[in-house]
Amino acid sequence: MTKKIIIVVTVSVLLIAAAFLAYRISVRTGTGSAVSMVETDERALLASRAEKLISDGEDDAAINKLEMLVSKHPGSAEAKRALLILASIYEKRKDLLKAHKIYQDIIEQFPDANDVQKVQEALDNLNIKILFATTPTDDSFFYKVEKGDTLGKIAKKFSTTTELISKANNLKNNNVILGSKLKITRSRFSIAVDKSQNILTLKADGNIIKTYRVSTGKDFSTPVGTFKIVNKIENPTWYTAGAVVSADSPKNILGTRWLGISEPHYGIHGTTEPESIGKQATAGCVRMKNSDVEELYVIVPVGTEVVIVD
Repeated sequence: MTKKIIIVVTVSVLLIAAAFLAYRISVRTGTGSAVSMVETDERALLASRAEKLISDGEDDAAINKLEMLVSKHPGSAEAKRALLILASIYEKRKDLLKAHKIYQDIIEQFPDANDVQKVQEALDNLNIKILFATTPTDDSFFYKVEKGDTLGKIAKKFSTTTELISKANNLKNNNVILGSKLKITRSRFSIAVDKSQNILTLKADGNIIKTYRVSTGKDFSTPVGTFKIVNKIENPTWYTAGAVVSADSPKNILGTRWLGISEPHYGIHGTTEPESIGKQATAGCVRMKNSDVEELYVIVPVGTEVVIVD
């Protein structure tokens, strides 16, 4: 009886030892479900610690944990979440170029993610923030104000807009100070309108900056071709058949901004009917939300190319 007990105990010990050895081998070699469980636990632990640090206001420590997670577990759902959190931290800190790089990394690494469109929208909005910020970029330079300079003269000299210079330099008025340095963009902007998708794309030197949902003409009545912006008007008056509708009238369908193109009587403008955006609903013009056309108005100067396709 005693021998049987000894044998049973010995076998049990050997089985336990064998199981433990198999577990250690699977962890070391990266095979089996055990390693998967360990990795999952580690990812969850790093994410949990990072989120706790953020809630405690310890962003620097959180960044270390998040970067560790991304480095050790690339391609995982937790890594994507960590990248999103990192981008938001850097954006909050006004480190816009770091946030921009991270959003680009997310799109490249997770092109099939369900929320990739939201990430693209975040990147689009960040592109505008960078354009409007004092942050130096590869496609900008700093110009030293000379005697006789005005904001208008500087904008004309560098084919940009007074509004963009003001935005990018936090100017409170149109006065410029002799000897001060102003951020100026080198980029040449262009606009593309796709009538089939009701999308307007803003480009800088051919690179996409942001896409906007728009309305175009009923029955494809928006003209097709290559045009230029010929005039820009704030709070435009609407001259319609038999009537002149003032800018402050709720019946003025042009909204808050007008960008006239070289095809007479056509342009890009705002709206009093934001619910129509995304539809073929206009008499031929390109219609945008007021907030969107106001943004575009700041960026593009007279002479900007506008390409409209079916």
